[in-house]
Amino acid sequence: MPSDARFHRPVRLSTEKFERYQGAGSPEDLAAAAQASARALLTRGRANEDPSVTKRLVHYTDEFGIEAVAELWSRAAPVTVAGALWRIYALRGIIRANSQLLSHYYERGMHSSYLAQALAGVPSPPTADEICATVDAILAGAYTGDFDVALNRFGAFCRVLALGQDDVALELRHGQQVSPRDWHPDDGFELHRPSAEVRDEAAARAVRLRSAARRLTGTARELEEAALRWRAGTLD
Repeated sequence: MPSDARFHRPVRLSTEKFERYQGAGSPEDLAAAAQASARALLTRGRANEDPSVTKRLVHYTDEFGIEAVAELWSRAAPVTVAGALWRIYALRGIIRANSQLLSHYYERGMHSSYLAQALAGVPSPPTADEICATVDAILAGAYTGDFDVALNRFGAFCRVLALGQDDVALELRHGQQVSPRDWHPDDGFELHRPSAEVRDEAAARAVRLRSAARRLTGTARELEEAALRWRAGTLD
């Protein structure tokens, strides 16, 4: 079989594309297939002790594109095996494509919740490479360790990112490049206030960031609930 028939260029999702991403149609049989395929992948991955197999599972969407799992999993209920795996793989793609920016958000949020930071396990300071490596390690842990621990770690990771986005959003809401509290007449320069256009743009970005932070926090709750159900043996 020709190589170009087996492989294709992976699809890179921006944050905005992920937010509005729609999978294939979702009749009842597709929903059942989503759960069956997700459980089969997870079970086989966890049964295999070959590190190269785990590595291929982690990097699956890098090779075949995010649509390879989106077709079945993107519309799965959040608190299911398929829904949880979809969120991890999809967010992993976003993180890898925007690692520099997201490492900045993560650093801004890590001091707001030491518990979440400790659970997520990202080294400090969190570089772009370390952010990507940690997410890969968490996903690998889903196949090599306790699935519920991996879900909780990724949930904590999402919480720290959300806290960082909220922190940046709060800063943007001020709409000032120099804060009045930091300015003194003896400094020898005038307080610089951005134009109304710049302030409006900053305010709009702050709204988007806060909205994204709420979605990330919601994803964290879903992953944590999935972890609880996995431990209880009731996760579909």
